[in-house]
Order: sequence, then C-alpha cells, then structure tokens
Amino acid sequence: MATFPQYPTHISDKSPKFQETASKWTNILAEFAGASLEAASESKTLSALEKHTAAQLLARDRIALLRDPGTPFLELCAFAGHRLKDSSPSASVVAGIGVVSGIICVLFAHIPSLQGGAWNEYTVLKQNRITAIATENNLPLIALVQSAGVFLPQQFKVFHKGGQIFRDLALRSKNKQSSCAVVFGSSTAGGAYHPALSDYTIFVQDQAQVFLGGPPLVKMATGEVIGAEELGGADMHSTITGLSDQLAVDEFDAIRKVKEWVFTTSAAQAQLSQTKLVRETVNPKYSMESLLGIIDPDTRQSLDMMEVLLRIVDDSRIEIFKPAYGKGMITAWAYIHGHLTGIIANQTPIILPNEADKATQFIRLCNQGRNPIVFLHNVTGFMVGLKSERAGLIKKGAQLVSAVSTSSVPHISIICGASYGAGNYAMCGRAYAPRFLFSWPTSKCSVMGPDQLGGVMETIERGAAARGGRMVDESELKAKVEKFSAQVRKDSESLRTSAHLLDDGVIDPRDTRDVLGMCLEVVKLDPIEGNVGFRGLARI
Repeated sequence: MATFPQYPTHISDKSPKFQETASKWTNILAEFAGASLEAASESKTLSALEKHTAAQLLARDRIALLRDPGTPFLELCAFAGHRLKDSSPSASVVAGIGVVSGIICVLFAHIPSLQGGAWNEYTVLKQNRITAIATENNLPLIALVQSAGVFLPQQFKVFHKGGQIFRDLALRSKNKQSSCAVVFGSSTAGGAYHPALSDYTIFVQDQAQVFLGGPPLVKMATGEVIGAEELGGADMHSTITGLSDQLAVDEFDAIRKVKEWVFTTSAAQAQLSQTKLVRETVNPKYSMESLLGIIDPDTRQSLDMMEVLLRIVDDSRIEIFKPAYGKGMITAWAYIHGHLTGIIANQTPIILPNEADKATQFIRLCNQGRNPIVFLHNVTGFMVGLKSERAGLIKKGAQLVSAVSTSSVPHISIICGASYGAGNYAMCGRAYAPRFLFSWPTSKCSVMGPDQLGGVMETIERGAAARGGRMVDESELKAKVEKFSAQVRKDSESLRTSAHLLDDGVIDPRDTRDVLGMCLEVVKLDPIEGNVGFRGLARI
C-alpha cells in the first residue's frame, strides 16, 4: 500500500528556546486543570453533595456506568456557563460522546445536585448544541433525565429557546434517529416533556416522578391535594398512562435496560454492519508532549503548523498539496488514527490571494474525494493594502468563504492560536457550522486583536473630535481605549468563548490527536458525500 512522505522535525527539544517555551505551559496547564475541576463540580457544598449521594448516583457516575468499560469519552461543552453570572458548573448538564454496548452514542445527564437540574440560560444552549451534534452525526441520543424544568428566575432567557429541544426530539424520531430518556428522579414541566417526546423511556421505581405541575402547583391551581407518587410516579406511568416503557427496580437496572435498548436502534444496525475503511494506526514519530515546546502561549508569536502536524498525524506522514504555492497556508492529506482526512492549516497568520486560491481548490478536491477536512486556526485575517486589493483578494476571499460554506464533507475545527475576523470565517469558525470545534487554552477568538481594536477606537475618537472642533482629553481617551482593549482581551479568551458555547470545548494541545481521531470516527459512521457542484474541474 502506498504511503505519504514522512517529514523530519526541525525542532530540538534540547534547545534553549524549546525549553523556555515549554516552561511557560506549567502554570497555564495547572490553571486549566483547576478550571476543569471547577467545571466538573456537581454541588456548591460538600454537605449537599453527600446528601445527594446518600440516595442517588451522581450524574457523572451514571454516565460512567452506562459507558462500556475501557472506552473513551469525549466530553462536550464542559465549560458551558463557566464563571458566568446566573449559570452553574457545566450549565447543570454533563454531555459527550461515548460507547454503549459497542455503539457510539451521544449521552447527556442533568445534574440534579445543582438546583434540582433546573435549566438556566446556558443549560438550554448546551442541550440544543448536544442534540444538534447527535442529529448531524446520526447518533443515538441517551438522556439521563432528572430536572426541575425552567429555573424560574431566568424564565425570560430560558423559555423562548428552551422549546427547541422538544422540536428536535420530534424531528429525530421522524428521521429514524433514536432517542431514549431514562428518568432517575423528579422531572417537572420541561423535564416531563423530554421523556414524552423520546422514542423510548425507562423510569426508576420509587424515584422517577414526571408531571407537568407538581403537587404544590396542582393545589394552587385546583385545590386538589395529592402526593407526588400518585400524581406522576413511576408505577403510575408504567401501569396507567403508559409513558414509561420500562420500569427499572433501581438505577443500576435502568442503566442495564438502556444498554439493551441500544441494540434495537437503526444506528446500531448501521454501525455493526459497517465495513470501516480504516488503516492501522501508527503513532507520530514525535511525541505530543513536545508540542508544549513548539506552541508559544503568546498568540502574537509565530506558530509552525508543520511541526504541529508532525505530532498529530499517523507516522508523521503527510501528502502536501501545492507545497511551493501560497506557502502561508498548508493544505494536505494525512491519516489521523487511521482515518484519511484533508487538513487546512495557517502557516502564517495572514491570508494572501494565493493562499485563498489554494485553500478553495483544496476544499473542492476534498469534496470530490469525499474526505473530511480538519481546519487548524492561527489566523489574524486577510491581508489589507493596495497590492492585495488589486490582486482581487475580496473576490478570492469570498470564493474561499463560499467553498467553506457550500462544502458538504464534514469539517472539524481546532483554534490553535489566534482566530480573528474574516480569517475565522475562512477557516470554518462557529458561524460556518463545523461538526466539531475545539480550542486550545491559550487561543484567542474575536473580530480583531484587542490592541488593534483599541487602536481603531482611538482613531475613530480622534476623528470625531477633529470633525467637531474639540480638543482631545488625552488621559480620558487613554483610559477609554485601555478599558475597551481589556474587555476585548477578556472576551477573546478560550474559557470565556467556551462558556458562551462558541466552541465544543477547550482541550489540552497534547490531546488534539486523540480528540480528532474520535471526531473523525464519528463523522465517518455515515457515508460522506461531497458537494456535487464541486465534481467538475476544481482549479480556481
């Protein structure tokens, strides 16, 4: 079998620069680990956590028991709502992709030890994103439900977008995409509709309680006094309403019943019968650990993406497309964990006309070859100036953005360094609907760098003063610009953007290869079809 060329590294892990760069990551990774632990918290106090675990399993324990032993779990949107006002750790939902009974599924579990699993603004955004990932990739969706529904103090922010998940569940059923809801405890209002709109339901005896309005609301609305079990208990729904398809004697029995259900889904039949065209995985020649000596945490410094690729792709072998043309953009094919993929990476942070042309042609070729595309971002935007304008960069940039938009092969984006402005669009940022998008801890994403935006604001303020015949108060202007730049800097940080669900998670750079490998396995479960409009001559 033919192989791609193997490239040597030009980096020495003994060099002073390598050692200095690697040392910068010590504190960064320690802070990242601390933030990850904070996001994984399931209670604000230890006493509350102990009270919950005395009666029921934690959300993360439920997911751990559901997954096949020894299989990977790709957690998604772990930093949703992170350190944001009126949110909660992980937005009160644990979610990700895992293997259940040998079948790749999307799993999510409400965290009942946080405000009863009630939905805040970011819970809704996260649930909607997780459901979209399950739908786009045709995966079974397993929800471990225990939720008080809308967090009433945030009803305005929650209600209007909160209903989307019910529509999505109905459409999934229509499209033969299976969903299962396991009810572990009290689930009210929105929490009640989730099992009602799922294809299959499992209720835990003496724990599951599902009703549109609980006993207090019923008493207030009708004057009727009734207990929770009689109103919506697991036995009632199993024998009278039929909302429960299976009655589990305890949480462990419920998890066993989910594993049995997975085998009945159409996705399971498709996955089990699929012939996977995957090469044997060969580790890169160079360790992922050495990435820390290559990636300067300061995104204003250069980042050699070729060296990054040598530590991500199988056996450090890469087939480079147009190596001597548009050198600021790497376009290549390689295998990652045995999966053939196209790769587009910014070798220099500015996109020039030739780089735009090359990337556009490469996207068309990947659609012809039905190859998924991995985008590795380190881009500050398109080049400005007379030469670029006369070279037609607006047209060429538009062609690239159009190719990204109309490409129908799966896209996966990793924001490695900067990802600013139209460069973010050209590299398949969030607005361009990649199947998955992850960020490195030191990455930055914004309309422009904070210093540049501050400079633009200063220019605008000075221009306005000149037109109005006013003197500029230098100290006041300086303070205004510094405050604005500081806010932009904060808003562009990876944990901040991830908190607002502008990516699917922040990952340690050393995990990039494994994350990409799992994502590629997921996107290749269904046959890949390229855009038929790209089947003609791809040359731009």
